[in-house]
Amino acid sequence: GATCGKMAAAARAVGRGVRSGASRWCSIAAVYAAAPFPAAVLLPVYRMPLRTCSARTICTGSSLLSARKFTDKHEWVSVENSIGTVGISNYAQEALGDVVYCGLPEVGAKLNKSDEFGALESVKAASELYCPLTGKVTEINTALADNPGLINKSCYEDGWLMKITVDIPAELDELMNEDAYEKYIKSMEN
Repeated sequence: GATCGKMAAAARAVGRGVRSGASRWCSIAAVYAAAPFPAAVLLPVYRMPLRTCSARTICTGSSLLSARKFTDKHEWVSVENSIGTVGISNYAQEALGDVVYCGLPEVGAKLNKSDEFGALESVKAASELYCPLTGKVTEINTALADNPGLINKSCYEDGWLMKITVDIPAELDELMNEDAYEKYIKSMEN
């Protein structure tokens, strides 16, 4: 029920603790670390079946929300009800600096994975944007036309770029989860 959703979300928030396969379970240590409710609630819980949750999704009532996935070009996608919201990572927005222009595709445009779909310009650089998934653009963030700085202020919330249908769900498996993306960034810095 609701507790399963909260615990799965807490486990997902720390990027570990949900195992796929026949024995899906929430790791108490992972849930403990991110629990939004009192620890006493968790003490008697060691293993909790997650029959309705897969390793890629969080139980959120009637909708399915996937964990954020990343490309090696620093775009992210988060999927809800077969629609992917796309943006750039915090690493990318910090590297760009203050974004002053955002060019985005038209609603209805059909894109393939890795297609260039737009560009960002900042005071110090310009960068192309690449589509993380194959699909059709259903919405663009029109607020960015007047306020492209939203990308710097809130790259994962208000600074999203576009929404796209998820035509080939298996493409999500080719993207990095947050832990893998953090390791990727660290490997680039070394």
